[in-house]
Amino acid sequence: MEACYRHPDRETGVSCSNCGRSICPDCMTSTSVGMRCPECSKQKTKVRTIGSDSEPKLTYALIAINVIIGLGAFLGGASATGGGFSGSSLLAEGSVSRFGVDNGDYWRILTAGFLHVNFIHLLFNMFALYVLGGLLEPAIGRLRFGVIYFVSLLAGSFGALLLEPLAPTVGASGAVFGLMGAAVVVMRNRGINPMESGLGLWIGLNLLITFTIPNISIGGHIGGLIGGALAAFVMFDLRDRVRLPELVPMAIAGAIGVAAVVGSVVVSGSTPV
Repeated sequence: MEACYRHPDRETGVSCSNCGRSICPDCMTSTSVGMRCPECSKQKTKVRTIGSDSEPKLTYALIAINVIIGLGAFLGGASATGGGFSGSSLLAEGSVSRFGVDNGDYWRILTAGFLHVNFIHLLFNMFALYVLGGLLEPAIGRLRFGVIYFVSLLAGSFGALLLEPLAPTVGASGAVFGLMGAAVVVMRNRGINPMESGLGLWIGLNLLITFTIPNISIGGHIGGLIGGALAAFVMFDLRDRVRLPELVPMAIAGAIGVAAVVGSVVVSGSTPV
């Protein structure tokens, strides 16, 4: 354990969130961006944020894909205001269910994340994707953002299949919840308190909606949340602790998505309760 830079006889596990020097309790000053040493606490430093100035182009592309597929489903017979799966072959053949996956329709594990049962469902998810993508993609880069998104989507499908053996499921909610979990991990990794950013409250509100409103995929939301948080943990926290080469954490995160696919196939082969 390192010693305080002002009191060498005092060991401490806390460091200044600005300069990185070790500080003991007597030298700590709590700020909105973490603990600061006496010198840094007096400076009017620019508050660190998770984002940057680059355009979240992948986020825009994902939104466009979801909207195009959604319009295709509505034009193909799906109700823009209803909540059923009838009337559209896209919804019927793209939703994820144990029966479909067990029947060999493995693509459903992926395609379900790009389908929505009505316009409100699509609008809510795309708004959340727009906000989270604009926050996260510029901060971590397009490739890592894409890995987190698709790992979350696949983990959401696995969660839906695990907890909902009979009902078909669609929606980008699993991927969106995964981005929420990833944003929390990235913020903490960079010394930003997620609760002070408002993200913690947003996640709590969405979890409350998940568990209180009927016909919402609890498994899809929780699975996506866990998948996204795990992928981000591997690519940021684990990378920093173990000092792995850049591509190794992304490969491990990708393996989480592969595991979700395998889990989806396995659980779909079991007998529904």
